[in-house]
Amino acid sequence: MVLELVAFDIETTGFGVDDEVTVIGFAVPMGVRVFVQTGSRDADGVERRVSDRVPVHVQVTTHPTERALFEAVGSFTADRLQDDDVLLVAFNGERWKGGFDLPFLRTRLARLEIEWPFRELPYADLLPVLTRRFNTTVTSCDGGDGDVVSDDQRDLAGVYDVLCDGRYSDVDPFVESGEAVTAFNEGRFADLVAHNVADVLRTRDLGRLAQWYCSKSEFSVKSLSPTVQR
Repeated sequence: MVLELVAFDIETTGFGVDDEVTVIGFAVPMGVRVFVQTGSRDADGVERRVSDRVPVHVQVTTHPTERALFEAVGSFTADRLQDDDVLLVAFNGERWKGGFDLPFLRTRLARLEIEWPFRELPYADLLPVLTRRFNTTVTSCDGGDGDVVSDDQRDLAGVYDVLCDGRYSDVDPFVESGEAVTAFNEGRFADLVAHNVADVLRTRDLGRLAQWYCSKSEFSVKSLSPTVQR
């Protein structure tokens, strides 16, 4: 049985324990579901503005606080993802700086004393399988003395552009992912959501690619169920 692959990605205000989650997006078979924290600011029309920029169906809901965002995500995962044949995937979800994506979520949920939303869900990080089982090295001349320079792609956008057709990279309004912090601070929610949509679609495409070319054992699937319930 092949599990339904659901990609997710988060945006935050930074890397510290006091930083907050601003966006959580999920790529599901019918499109992308996005939850946005607005900091109690106006974000009217953000879904329409994003839908005009992306080639898939996008459903966006806005929430005044991080707590409200987490509560909405918890309801979504309970209704849509739990007790279903779903494989939740992220790119670099646990392997870099201890901050993305699951460690950051665990810390924020714990500080707010909110229940863990990913119960009864198998999960796989795509970074190891993609960088170990595919060649992601790009070679080029340095433009000076003609030496060949090799660059091993490890970030989501770089791996995606190497292994896939790159179509969703055009959706992303940011050159660097750190621009998401500035966009949130400035209230540019449509740009922030478009960036998240691009990332979850890139993650979904890379997950499907890995399914086509790699065995199940390469995915290192694990359970996200907590040891006990709160």
